[in-house]
Amino acid sequence: METDVIVVGAGPTGLMLAGELRLGGARVIVLERLATPTGQSRGLGFTARAMESFDQRGLLPRFGDLETSPMGHFGGVQFDYTVLPGGHFGARGIPQSQTEAVLESWAAESGADIRRGWALRELTDEGTGVRVSVDTPDGVRELTAAYLVGCDGGHSTVRKLAGFDFPGTAATREMYLADVVGCGLKPRFLGETLPEGMVMAAPLGPGVDRIIVCPHGTPPRDATERPLTYQEVADAWQRITGEDIHGGSAHWVSSFTDATRQASEYRRGRVLLAGDAAHIHLPAGGQGLSTGVQDAVNLGWKLAAVIRGSAPDGLLDTYHGERHPVGERLLTTTRAQGMVFLGGDAAAPLRQLLTELVEYDDVKRHLAGIVSHLAVRYDLGEAGGHRLAGARMADRELLGPAGRSGTTALLRIAQGVLLDLGDDPAVRDLAAGWKDRVITVTGTLAPIDGDDPVAGATAVLIRPDGYVAWAGAPGEESPGSLPAALRRWFGVPGTDAS
Repeated sequence: METDVIVVGAGPTGLMLAGELRLGGARVIVLERLATPTGQSRGLGFTARAMESFDQRGLLPRFGDLETSPMGHFGGVQFDYTVLPGGHFGARGIPQSQTEAVLESWAAESGADIRRGWALRELTDEGTGVRVSVDTPDGVRELTAAYLVGCDGGHSTVRKLAGFDFPGTAATREMYLADVVGCGLKPRFLGETLPEGMVMAAPLGPGVDRIIVCPHGTPPRDATERPLTYQEVADAWQRITGEDIHGGSAHWVSSFTDATRQASEYRRGRVLLAGDAAHIHLPAGGQGLSTGVQDAVNLGWKLAAVIRGSAPDGLLDTYHGERHPVGERLLTTTRAQGMVFLGGDAAAPLRQLLTELVEYDDVKRHLAGIVSHLAVRYDLGEAGGHRLAGARMADRELLGPAGRSGTTALLRIAQGVLLDLGDDPAVRDLAAGWKDRVITVTGTLAPIDGDDPVAGATAVLIRPDGYVAWAGAPGEESPGSLPAALRRWFGVPGTDAS
């Protein structure tokens, strides 16, 4: 086989997955039908949890100075996200084109083979591998790989060729997105509802504004037959706001809809889906890009372990088991937000009620946890006895023999991490058989204000994706013990445990 994994699509999801797979030792070819990046930036930032995912791999410095804001929203209703630990909505003002450039550079440096101008035309899952036919600048080529992952967006060719079901609700309306120049617009926060629709305007730089235009009663078009024009965007803006922007221009224009769909399964044999190829939804809170990145981080280490031969039975199936419910929740909450900020006058009572509810801290925490993705927690079944199990491990200062360090920095090389918080030789002995896959670090966590989710645990096992596989006090072998967790997530111990 030419490679271990073929990734189709060089957007944020595909590039993040390529880098993750390379960290795990898998050979990767990325196929991208576009010869060059579009330069368009539908997304302008990422959620707090996506920031943490980038930080786990040491990528945040590559983005330069990141702007975060304590203010976020749910359905256009603003509120303060400082009720959450960390206290911000996520990174803002980062064009998607910059995110893609950062991830492409990282993936290429890691050894991923990125091939632009290569468009998938056919694929066959042969049971022992996947064979594809690809249009390239030099003609049709065939490639083979052990696995193939579709990260090729909402109109995914992989999803269609592999026969994945994609149930959901069809689009009922079309909305516009553009970066406009020379219009002199005043800022309008997302969710500004007017009789003819909803609009947003935000400055991107000198003379450039990002606008979103959601006119009422605009049916979705077939973009292949009638591409969107700036004239239509300007017409809709004037109809809703009364402001004439026809004298300006646009760097680019695009459209989106309220279609909501999710693949019934994220894996069929040796073909998998991630990102928009697996789920599409109304954009709300910048969650699409961030969810795709987290799909990639969940899948990458698992697929690499399977290819290395160190994965326990069923590890790859946990990708669907963990990420499908996250996608399902995403579709539910983005539809709810759409009802709030696109519902017009009929939704005014709902907006008023939501405005009242977000005055309560418990409501703020709940909604902020959803949109930031910090509330994502995986069901680990009987192994999830400690309240931290299945949740993300927030960055904590670790005080050890070598000095101070952050727990997030321990995940740079995408291996498991076992925190020995009680300086217990028994913990280190238990983990010795997995030393090629799990780093054991002894130290104590610096105290934090308020409730400490690690309380009661003298050891914490963290997966390469930053989620806690097990936490507690080591004891006898049992279904919920540390050795059982090590086997469940990292396979059988090695023969050399010295």
